[in-house]
Amino acid sequence: MQQSVKPIRVLLFSSLYPSEVRPIHGIFVETRLRELLKTGQVQAKVVAPVPWFPLKSPRYGEYAQFAATPRQEQRNGLEVHHPRYLLLPKVGMNLAPYTMALGALATVRRLQKQGFDFDLIDAHYYYPDGVAAGLLARWLKKPFVVTARGTDLNLIPEYPFPRKLILQTAAQAQASIGVCKALMDSLAALGADPGKLNTLRNGVDLERFTPEPREAARQRLGLDAQGPYLLSVGHLIERKGHHIAIEALPAMPGVTLLVAGGGPEQGALKALAARLGVSERVRWVGVVPQTELKWWYSAADALALCSSREGWANVLLEAMAC
Repeated sequence: MQQSVKPIRVLLFSSLYPSEVRPIHGIFVETRLRELLKTGQVQAKVVAPVPWFPLKSPRYGEYAQFAATPRQEQRNGLEVHHPRYLLLPKVGMNLAPYTMALGALATVRRLQKQGFDFDLIDAHYYYPDGVAAGLLARWLKKPFVVTARGTDLNLIPEYPFPRKLILQTAAQAQASIGVCKALMDSLAALGADPGKLNTLRNGVDLERFTPEPREAARQRLGLDAQGPYLLSVGHLIERKGHHIAIEALPAMPGVTLLVAGGGPEQGALKALAARLGVSERVRWVGVVPQTELKWWYSAADALALCSSREGWANVLLEAMAC
């Protein structure tokens, strides 16, 4: 007679997690957790800290979104908590792990008192999130793992104090996970124990990202049936490299660039397109919900990924799936 296995209770801890205000922020973290829950071997709740900010006026951009984020919400059947932490200008990078951990501590302890005495902390993004998770794990005497996703190990270890904390956290963690082997090679090169390093590549939701007929996709989106179309997907920030795709347009007569995303660089990117005389060949799609992205991938002739750095780019997987 088979004995039922008690599910592992996981507390997912990461500032990279979607909310009703930022529905596609860190969607890859949510996707991995949702797939894990499908196994029936895991129960989970999410603590996704956001920086404290007092004002919700749109004039404050991303900071206003922090203020508008609910303290608690349900997403896809999961209980998600958004405690606040103090992110100070200039000294914020060094202090962020401590303020994040302290800001989340009361929420985590409340979850325990309410009956969710988790077995493991699953942290995503090594700094400051992973370091903060290490502090929580030490205070609460719980094991934890950290998943690295890109900039957290490609750029942040260039700063001495964060590098020190990352290595301390890697030594304390039960395991470190990278979404590509190169990230784990970087962590090993910094001095982490190679025996604790694992690679778990990002997956893609093949129910959500499926090929659609190109003609049907273009008709649905109001695009010219002939094209050709180049697609660039991602947050409109410098490191995503949308400016490189725009700068390429003068060498590609007749090609229209579709830019899917929103962010602080949109004004500068529009100005660049105007200077190069290609404004009429750039279409600003805005932020596209995950459920609609397949139509844009299917409508395009090609995807351009121009990022200066990525861990394992989800848009490549999504585009290939479509």
